[in-house]
Amino acid sequence: MKKLIIASNNQGKINEIKKVLNDMPINVFSLKDIGLDIDVEEDGITFEENAKKKSEEIYKELIKRGESNFIVMSDDSGLEVEYLNGEPGVYSARYAGEHGNDKKNNEKLLLNLKGVSYDNRSARFVCQLALINDKNIYKSVTGTVNGYILEEERGYDGFGYDPLFLYEPLNKTFAELTIDEKNDISHRGIALKKISAVIKAFL
Repeated sequence: MKKLIIASNNQGKINEIKKVLNDMPINVFSLKDIGLDIDVEEDGITFEENAKKKSEEIYKELIKRGESNFIVMSDDSGLEVEYLNGEPGVYSARYAGEHGNDKKNNEKLLLNLKGVSYDNRSARFVCQLALINDKNIYKSVTGTVNGYILEEERGYDGFGYDPLFLYEPLNKTFAELTIDEKNDISHRGIALKKISAVIKAFL
């Protein structure tokens, strides 16, 4: 069975990906699962540049190892707030300076939006997925979802900016949704549904 290597060790992301792709005849692995310790510098100015770079670097490492029958999938995702001219954007995971510190990132976002009315707090989550198979064929897709940034966190599930991101049709933040509810409407869920067809073509 072909291996799908997810170029991430973010367990929240990996769980969401596995859930959406669970009916596909493919084995899903994280970098940790395959013993690959690589930190790709995300220095692109777009989500696609970062996602493509990550998948290309992992592809090269797997080829060096003599691996075959694999697909690498990388994800660069982030939050874009209209009032902040698209911030935090590609810097979403390190908005407050320390990579992956959700608490500090959320605190900085709230500080930057202090006093801003609800109507001006519109935002969108973006997910860029990049795929490279063992024949070095590259494909990418984008998923987006619109919402608003609340003045305080709500909910205990999810990760990142989920507790602040209100999805109006359900009147819930992403942190108040079950993983199935989130996958139905989230930026990553939308992108994964699009990429499923590409993965099938690679099998």
